[in-house]
Amino acid sequence: MRAGLRGLTTRGRSFLAAAVAAAISAGILGEKDLLRVAVLLAILPLLAATYVGRSRYKLACNRSLDPHRVPVGANSRVVLRLQNLSRLPTGTLLLEDRLPYALGSRPRVVLERLGAHQASSVAYTVRADVRGRYDVGPLVVRMTDPFGLCELTRSFPSTDHLTVIPQVSPLPSVRLPGEYAGSGDSRARSVAVHGEDDAATREYRRGDDLRRVHWKSTARTGELMVRREEQPWESRATVVLDTRAYGHRGEGPTASFEWAVSAAASVAVHLRQAGYKLRLVTGSGVDVDASEAGGDGALLDHLAEVRLDQRAEVTDLVQRVRQRADGGLIIGLFGTVSVAEAELLAGLRGNGATCIGFLLSSSTWLSLPEKARAEAEHAHGAAVLAMLQSGWRVVGVDHGTRLPALWPQAGRGSQGFALRAALAETVAGGVR
Repeated sequence: MRAGLRGLTTRGRSFLAAAVAAAISAGILGEKDLLRVAVLLAILPLLAATYVGRSRYKLACNRSLDPHRVPVGANSRVVLRLQNLSRLPTGTLLLEDRLPYALGSRPRVVLERLGAHQASSVAYTVRADVRGRYDVGPLVVRMTDPFGLCELTRSFPSTDHLTVIPQVSPLPSVRLPGEYAGSGDSRARSVAVHGEDDAATREYRRGDDLRRVHWKSTARTGELMVRREEQPWESRATVVLDTRAYGHRGEGPTASFEWAVSAAASVAVHLRQAGYKLRLVTGSGVDVDASEAGGDGALLDHLAEVRLDQRAEVTDLVQRVRQRADGGLIIGLFGTVSVAEAELLAGLRGNGATCIGFLLSSSTWLSLPEKARAEAEHAHGAAVLAMLQSGWRVVGVDHGTRLPALWPQAGRGSQGFALRAALAETVAGGVR
């Protein structure tokens, strides 16, 4: 009963206040009819409080998200299934699922009645334009009487998680440099050089398949010889994401950092589909090996939560990549870098690695005066030149440029990059 009285709504309290006022007026005026009205006004909210307060419903809630991982700007469908486990029918139920601000307003659904052991499902959609990992729930159930005089709130502690991953753009097929660096099991090549008769062989070992016996070599050596297995060959790639806060400009979904994150996701997924053994490294300390099955999901989950780091430095990023450097292809997504930082990035070219850098001109994400823009372009051109001279292949990125249009430049031959270096030298000399 106390819980019911505490749950009186504004309407219920207004009824009680009107009952008190009517009772006082009836005493002053001596009107018995007015006193009867006062009693009726008082009884209604008290009965409602008793009805709601003594209701001991046993409710079970189940929530499902389809899908639980969505790209930025896509919708996810949330289904709530509420079941009455008690023998008593419920009254009117108001359901409200708590959501973070980024997923929109909180959905509210009214269920008029749930009979004994009856279940009912309701659904709504959520949409996020900002990547991240969001909690959906808990569910809050408000029970009320038919007149809306009393309302009690109960909540379920369980929550579910919705992961909003960066947008992944399909990239055209391009033959990349450093494609066949490393060893492993993604691309097989035969040890045989000239054909069947020249197949590489070894001595027979117990357990070898007899169908692999090479009879010509066996007759020549006098010992049982078998063909060697094909030597596996794999391509390795490392995607490097620059998370330096001072290297990026802009705010919200259109910031230069968001472009870099989306580009990193697109490149990583594209290389994974091409059979690369992939590794993702960020300046914030993320180091993900996405070579196993389901690696796309782990990689995108990390990119969904990556943030700018005020303390990140190029030296830390280079050191982190080199801790497990094993050659292959390195593709970097960098914000604005200085000439000194561009020279530090030359340290990633060890072990025969081929380095391709997408260098963002972050100043184009801002509206700058003409003089400031010219200075920024000069600094960007100098950084491009420094990276080219240190052996990097550089692709410049301006605001509004889409990655699929830039991706073919990553596979250009050395002549194209030599021409770009010459142009960069010309631009740098002209600005001086």
